[in-house]
Amino acid sequence: MTIKTFSLGGDLTINRLGFGAMRLAANAFDGPPRDPENGIAVLRRSVELGVNHIDTADFYRRGTVRANELIRRALSPYRDDLVIATKVGPLPTPDGVPSGQATPDQLRGLVEADLRSLGLDRLDLVYLRVGGMTRPGGEAITERFAVLAELRAEGLIRHLGVSNVDAFQLAEAREVAPVAAVQNRHTGDMGLLAECEEAGIAYVPYFPLGGGVGPLDTERLDKVAVRLGATATQVHIASLLATSPSLLAIPGTGSLDHLEENLAANDLSLSDQDLSDLRG
Repeated sequence: MTIKTFSLGGDLTINRLGFGAMRLAANAFDGPPRDPENGIAVLRRSVELGVNHIDTADFYRRGTVRANELIRRALSPYRDDLVIATKVGPLPTPDGVPSGQATPDQLRGLVEADLRSLGLDRLDLVYLRVGGMTRPGGEAITERFAVLAELRAEGLIRHLGVSNVDAFQLAEAREVAPVAAVQNRHTGDMGLLAECEEAGIAYVPYFPLGGGVGPLDTERLDKVAVRLGATATQVHIASLLATSPSLLAIPGTGSLDHLEENLAANDLSLSDQDLSDLRG
């Protein structure tokens, strides 16, 4: 049976199927803004359906529509069990795409901006997001991560994470301060996932519906979905959760229908035969 919860940082119990806020403001960083009232409805419904882990960032914005402000409007005052994770590091360029990268002396301001926009005194989890959309690795992160560690010591952050990192960068961060979560593009680096599992670190693939457990394809997903009376998306999410008890899924959407579909995957159990068929 799949374990449905995870102890983040050893003291925050969260459901392993959460919600990613990236698509609340727009379907893409360069797409048109969405109706903010729709985003508020999606957020409130997600919590009604059991979500208590929301992943966001200040750069999830388009025009005047900002994910953090929608979260505050929809859910503040926040439930005691709601965990909000955010990311700092990327800086939006004039076209709205977060392709710039903050220097160490800019990180405090970014954390303080998250606190203001979310209406919080302390952030539950802050990731240092490294680099752009390229593969992880190739740059040192000690100086930047140390800034976040200082803010944690001041009480502005509860737990720290790293995003878009390789094993060397994770080790570098762990030399500075405890790491509660790693957020990478997909589960392709099974060695890093295994390291996180052994250390009690959450592994959170972003774009979870764009990469699964190995070379999943539509034909395999559809085959299992028909057998279970589910959708291919639900099978995909369930397969992610079956990968490791340390893996957290954060599918995002701006649609109430898609939200309901995604979160129904929490009740889907995959057999060994299902997983074998998915992985070929």
